[in-house]
Amino acid sequence: MEQKTLIRETLILPDNGQKLLLHSCCAPCSGEVMEALIASDIDFTIYFYNPNIHPRNEYDIRKEENIRFAEKHNIPFIDADYDVDHWFELAKGMEHEPERGIRCTMCFDMRFEKTAEYAAKHGFDVISSSLGISRWKNMEQINDCGLRAASRYPNLAYWTFNWRKKGGSARMLEISKREKFYMQEYCGCAYSLRDTNKWRMANGREKIELGTKYYGDEE
Repeated sequence: MEQKTLIRETLILPDNGQKLLLHSCCAPCSGEVMEALIASDIDFTIYFYNPNIHPRNEYDIRKEENIRFAEKHNIPFIDADYDVDHWFELAKGMEHEPERGIRCTMCFDMRFEKTAEYAAKHGFDVISSSLGISRWKNMEQINDCGLRAASRYPNLAYWTFNWRKKGGSARMLEISKREKFYMQEYCGCAYSLRDTNKWRMANGREKIELGTKYYGDEE
């Protein structure tokens, strides 16, 4: 059967924006976003700020994968602080909240506030994130956090573009397999790792083995 060709639309930054700071959570989520931006000749920089990712070796793997892909396309990459202790402080009292709940809102707020602050200080007029391409995330929740962060700066806009639409999710998977990206099996934080492993064991599956699974390995 002939494979269907997925066509990207030409993208334009909102509010006559000229320069985008893209918060990236990982290479698999940002791969399609980055290639779409490149195809539309949009000036952008990657901002990697994810102190939620736990443990540290998982964080390092996800970051290095993202750096590798950015370097391949000559995209500037900002490696922000891994202030994990501050993240745990903010998460106090939310340890048993469900995914997509108030803990996730806190986490998005923390990351987007830092992204917006950096953007405002360094001449970016638009921010966005690759987080929304994942079907496991609540896009409305993500956009609310992004808009709230950007609203603190008069000349900064948050781009609410739906990266999943018009084949975006399919291309995300294609790129991940092509690049053999590291496959994350939980969202990122200590509590999502705990809850994912709890679910896996209750369903007769082994706990997640960190740093071993890559897209394309099953082919």
